[in-house]
Amino acid sequence: MRVTSCYPVVCTARLEESACFYREHLGFRPTFESDWYVSLERPGPVPVELALVDSGHPTIPAAYRVPVRGLLLNVEVEDVDAEWERLVLRAGLRPELDLRSEDFGQRHFIVADPNGVLVDVITPVPPSAEYAARYTPA
Repeated sequence: MRVTSCYPVVCTARLEESACFYREHLGFRPTFESDWYVSLERPGPVPVELALVDSGHPTIPAAYRVPVRGLLLNVEVEDVDAEWERLVLRAGLRPELDLRSEDFGQRHFIVADPNGVLVDVITPVPPSAEYAARYTPA
């Protein structure tokens, strides 16, 4: 199989509000918009794609027409402290996990989108010796 793209599509009952969240707070721009589907892209050296679909739309198999639950999106950034300042302190997003450094090699915080999707904003930091030994060599 030759994969040409792979990205998450979030099933939501709050399509417009969700699209606004990703545009305003995470810098995504729409590449396609309809009343039931929004495709978003975050431009940059490595473009990132994300899409949103109305959870009740008939293209979703009937048994799965429910809003998303239990999804965690990791977003790695250059300066997590600056993003904490921008998103939590200035924009007023409620942190689900306060800014902190982890032994496994992350400094991060978590906020939630309008659907309850957790967005983990991360800057890699050196892991403790215990965790460093668990990483596979590049």
